[in-house]
Amino acid sequence: MMSSPPGRSALLLAAALGCAAPAGAQEPVEPPAPVPPTAPAAPGEPAGAQRVEITGGRASDTEQRRQSTAAKIVIGREEIDKFGDATVGEVLRRLPGVTTPGAPGRGGPPRMRGLGSGYTQLLIDGQRIPAGFSLESLAPDQIERIEILRAPTAETGARAIAGTINIIMREGYRRRLNDLRLGLALENGELSPSAHWNFNDNAGPLTYTLAASTFRNQRAFESRTETIDEELATGALTREQTETVQTQETRRGLTLSSRLQWRLGEADTLLLTPWLVASESDSSRRFRLEQALGSTPPLYDWGDSDTNGRYTAARLDSQWRTRLGGGTRLEVNAGFGRWSADSESLRQEFANGDPVPLRTIEDTGSTRENTQRLIAKLSSLLGGDVDGTGAHSLVSGVELERRRRDETRLSLQDGVPQLTEFGENLSASSQRLAAYAQDEWSINPNWAAHAGLRWEGIHTRGDAGDGTSPENRSSVWTPLLHAVWKPDPKGRDQVRVSLTRSYRSPPLGNLIARPAISGRYPVQGPNTPTSPDRAGNPDLDPELATGIDLAFEHYLDGGGVLSANLFQRRIKDLMRSVTSLETVSWSPVPRWVARQQNVGDATTRGLELDARFRLDQAVEGAPAVELRANLGVYRSEVDDVPGPDNRLDSQAPATFNLGADYRLRGLPLTLGGNLNWLPGYRTQVDETQATTVSSKHVYDAYALWTFNPTLALRLTASNLAPADYLNTNTVDGDTQRETARTLTASYTNWQLRLEMKL
Repeated sequence: MMSSPPGRSALLLAAALGCAAPAGAQEPVEPPAPVPPTAPAAPGEPAGAQRVEITGGRASDTEQRRQSTAAKIVIGREEIDKFGDATVGEVLRRLPGVTTPGAPGRGGPPRMRGLGSGYTQLLIDGQRIPAGFSLESLAPDQIERIEILRAPTAETGARAIAGTINIIMREGYRRRLNDLRLGLALENGELSPSAHWNFNDNAGPLTYTLAASTFRNQRAFESRTETIDEELATGALTREQTETVQTQETRRGLTLSSRLQWRLGEADTLLLTPWLVASESDSSRRFRLEQALGSTPPLYDWGDSDTNGRYTAARLDSQWRTRLGGGTRLEVNAGFGRWSADSESLRQEFANGDPVPLRTIEDTGSTRENTQRLIAKLSSLLGGDVDGTGAHSLVSGVELERRRRDETRLSLQDGVPQLTEFGENLSASSQRLAAYAQDEWSINPNWAAHAGLRWEGIHTRGDAGDGTSPENRSSVWTPLLHAVWKPDPKGRDQVRVSLTRSYRSPPLGNLIARPAISGRYPVQGPNTPTSPDRAGNPDLDPELATGIDLAFEHYLDGGGVLSANLFQRRIKDLMRSVTSLETVSWSPVPRWVARQQNVGDATTRGLELDARFRLDQAVEGAPAVELRANLGVYRSEVDDVPGPDNRLDSQAPATFNLGADYRLRGLPLTLGGNLNWLPGYRTQVDETQATTVSSKHVYDAYALWTFNPTLALRLTASNLAPADYLNTNTVDGDTQRETARTLTASYTNWQLRLEMKL
């Protein structure tokens, strides 16, 4: 027997998702009555954040999602805290439409809608994260909420073909907060301690938040790569190699952040948000190469490599807000950022039991990137009846951003400098000027619209490595329209539609032409297509996408939501890494080189289903288990690549999450679990190259014992059923086909964490 039926549409959606959902659903609450249009963000909130005025406190995550005119999913502190994740990547992996690349439990930069790196705009407090920054360096304890926007807005920026993930750092509240969490993780016999501290207080007009996180992660894993060459005509093998690699990694890091907010009278607010991340890494690899066939003369038999790296990122953002009267607010933001990365590596190869190295390769590199930002924004709330109908929330602004990247690289082989024709010092830069205007309009009780127009001019300067600096100037107009229709203003159903344009610009690192040489094959001779050299392309053009999103949402009595979202993007000037045999300046023989190129146009589309509810909302008398599930199904085609499987890079055909949380009655114990699944798939990169990856399923679980309101102990297990991860790369030449299969092991990660409120 059903209680509080959610309606036929909701039941159909719940059935499509298996009537269940993943861990961490938030505590259901009765949504308040509809409110007037969103007001400009409050002092201290980042650009792009929206503030809903509700008497009695901040709106729930579900209610913020419901009231936003642009499609947005909000993940608040309660949901972030529930699973007790050790890294931000683990939090993001369970969110609707979000995937992470690589082997189970390894993660990487989050991706939306199955699209590859660069299609998802990653923001921290409304600002793009620096290149090279890993979200693994950011502790979930330092995050206030995560906002996922499936379509761009004029205010948050149009560099979001797949969507935007905006991570909002913890804000200052008037109440005092002092939290300390101590953790110890175990994976494959390696221990990794961590500590996270958050403190919040106020002193007169100053409200401040301080946060610190430190960790020491150790990992040990093994991979195995089998490379086979065969004649296309006969299928006869001409080369057979197997390389086994054992890797030991140690990574140490420290993250410091603060938010200092001053009330300068009734109208003015000043906000400073300094932020620092520093990390060091050491990696030792031991490898053995078995050469059953081919390789004349034979390559090395075994070897080792050691790599040391240091990364530092610092940022200072300032924000001044003032009220000009009449519902108008002026905001000026200035930000300065710098990140640096230094690395040193030594690779030695040995053969025939000789203790003297057959070959020694030394690489040192230093990268510096500086960013300056200046943003001015004017917000106004105009007109409207008592119930908010007819009101306009107007926002306009200008943005200026400059980036410069400088690299120093030195490569030695047996003590002899390599790639000297490119020089050791290289640079690339970009300048972006943007202007936008948008209007969020509550047309009537049934309709609300969000219209915007954004212009961006982009000037990039690359480095061809021959003394020239190719330049590229382009401009992008991005009209953006979002609308929400409520068939019954007092009901719980609504339909969303978005028509948008967005773009993807090439990273500065891809504009530097100097190559990185394949470690396995000496530069004096040939390499193979599955072990290519890698080089940049200073002539890359940005991609431009036109898209449509259509969504249906049903909000349940007592909280919870069921939704379905359809989308399509048409992409022009697609950038893709292409491997080809080139006559190069750095070798006397042709070499296989992988570099980014504009390869034509592509289309991607998909369906995303999302459900969050409590079991007793659907089944009378059932326990109050919180359920959440999401399913994404994706398809794509690159026009100039023959099918089948001519999909976009790294786009899995589907992604699925399923989980639950339950607090036992009579015991201070909460249990939860989650399944994350991606099917295996094949990608036809071009006429001659194809890649495949195996399916991936990750089971996570946790148990939380609350001793008292100030002390709790949490045990989490990630990747409970570890499975090897297989990826394959196949390249066809004129007469031969080369196939490289890499099998990477994965392991269960156990973590015990003590959570204290001091």
